[in-house]
Amino acid sequence: MSERPATWHRQHKAGLSRGERAADILRNGMGSWIFVSLFVAFMAAWAAINTFVFTSHAWDPYPFILLNLFLSMLAGLQGAILLIAAKRQDAIAAAMALHDYETDVQAKTEIDRLMAINSQQLELLEELRALLLRPRTSGGDGDWEPGQAAEE
Repeated sequence: MSERPATWHRQHKAGLSRGERAADILRNGMGSWIFVSLFVAFMAAWAAINTFVFTSHAWDPYPFILLNLFLSMLAGLQGAILLIAAKRQDAIAAAMALHDYETDVQAKTEIDRLMAINSQQLELLEELRALLLRPRTSGGDGDWEPGQAAEE
């Protein structure tokens, strides 16, 4: 499980269904300033064309009943699209939480292993310290004092 996050994300995106990909695209598109700007520009163009350009032959004269119909249909679709997008966002958050949990479990295992090694090293250091501080016995050939190099 030593995948890089980018690899995990690519694998997740590759496993998405067509509907899930469409929900992501719609969520990202409808939640952008480009969409808002284009929508406002379309509304202004519709009103300008039907009010000023085609004053006598407007297909949707003021109060723009056809435009209101389109906006009502769009609002109905946007509610469903927002619910789909929220559901997808929950699925993404759950997948990321699971990945984070797996990463945390792996990290804990590694930390526990390193702590065990550290404990063993501390025990060895304590044993070495005890050997160094042990009182010197008299007259053996293998005896040496702390700070002196051991003779071969």
